[in-house]
Amino acid sequence: MENNNDTTTTTAGTLDNASQFIMTNWSALGSIILPNVGGFASGIYFAGQICKGQDKAWYDNLKKPSWIAPKYAFAPAWTVLYSSIGYASYLVWEECADEPERAIVPLSLYGGQLLLNWAWTPIFFGLKDLKLAFIEISVLSGAATATAISFAYVNRTAGLLLVPYLAWLGYATSLSYYVWKNNPQVKEIKDDEKTK
Repeated sequence: MENNNDTTTTTAGTLDNASQFIMTNWSALGSIILPNVGGFASGIYFAGQICKGQDKAWYDNLKKPSWIAPKYAFAPAWTVLYSSIGYASYLVWEECADEPERAIVPLSLYGGQLLLNWAWTPIFFGLKDLKLAFIEISVLSGAATATAISFAYVNRTAGLLLVPYLAWLGYATSLSYYVWKNNPQVKEIKDDEKTK
């Protein structure tokens, strides 16, 4: 006959381990979730500019390069990237636990570039200011590069976790430039909307 106490003990032990892991890693989970919050909020708020079911949204009418990723790829890509940079910030925070002053510059750069990241969507989709969006993402790319370098000085893995983010920002910057340069009519549309 099978011993139910062994099964119960094993299950209880597994649940205890899982809950202990979650309870001891709230900082890591929070660091991963935080960058996603701004991305999700912007995505939800400006979703109508990106996708309108059967109707064409404003974004659909823009001239875009042939090498643009499909719309459905952006949300999963950003979720992975936000989670990666969030975890990198956690590694820096943990590495500097005994010397918190070492974390001031890297985490300040991180916070600044995260705010710049969150600002791009309202500039591009809300203001429909393609030139300002390109300028903003260029500044963001510089800030993200400085963040990656400062992270790497504290924790090499944290710096490396930002490499895919930097690559994606390079792609997004070139995309933003292309859209700005190939859609001069957007300024005229914005001016027409103001006069109505």
